[in-house]
Amino acid sequence: MNIRIKHRSSSRAVFFEVPPAIFRIERSPMIQAMKMSWMIDFRVVSNATKVRYSRDMIELYIDADSCPKPLRAIILKAVTNRNLKAFFVADRLLKDVRQAYEEHTALLRSAVEQPEERRMIKSPITMIVVESGADQADRWIVDHASPDSLAITRDIILADMLVKKGITVLDDRGNVFTNENIAERLSLRNAMTTLREYGVFAEKHKPIGPKEIREFSAAFDRELAKALKQKG
Repeated sequence: MNIRIKHRSSSRAVFFEVPPAIFRIERSPMIQAMKMSWMIDFRVVSNATKVRYSRDMIELYIDADSCPKPLRAIILKAVTNRNLKAFFVADRLLKDVRQAYEEHTALLRSAVEQPEERRMIKSPITMIVVESGADQADRWIVDHASPDSLAITRDIILADMLVKKGITVLDDRGNVFTNENIAERLSLRNAMTTLREYGVFAEKHKPIGPKEIREFSAAFDRELAKALKQKG
């Protein structure tokens, strides 16, 4: 007995079959992970169990140029465990993101028997490489992110544009940008820029350590759980 899955991603539908020995229906870790981000409807059709996935996928947008590798590892783990759609945007190819994409794709394809169907399955991890230049990554994220997305950046200007679109924004220290605090953060940023131009202040970004990684991880898990709950 095989499991037939309807995977609807945007406007495209893909059908593939998965041996039940791999999925174990309710008990499988993969099914449990998918349940976190898919609405699943089980029903028996003749000798097969038909599983329909109606996708309300959480989308993550990562300003990857300024996102340290340890934080990208946290995000990638969540993406692969929960099968979330994530866009890592940078002006260069990030090897860790590419490797995660390849490993996740291989994992998903390993559960499919038919070669032609297997080739259609890809990880929802996407590496977006933009042209070099100021604000290229920012423009891409602003143009593509939707109000129910979760974005990660430490760029205050980008955060301001995203917050105005109703997008939840997290920085690399686990702070959440909101309509209530973004104006103050912008003012502080502009003041620091002026002082730096006059040579009065040399802004230094504190190196990320175990404490900062833990704080980001906790905040990211919290905001992701909120977003998934809202998706219902």
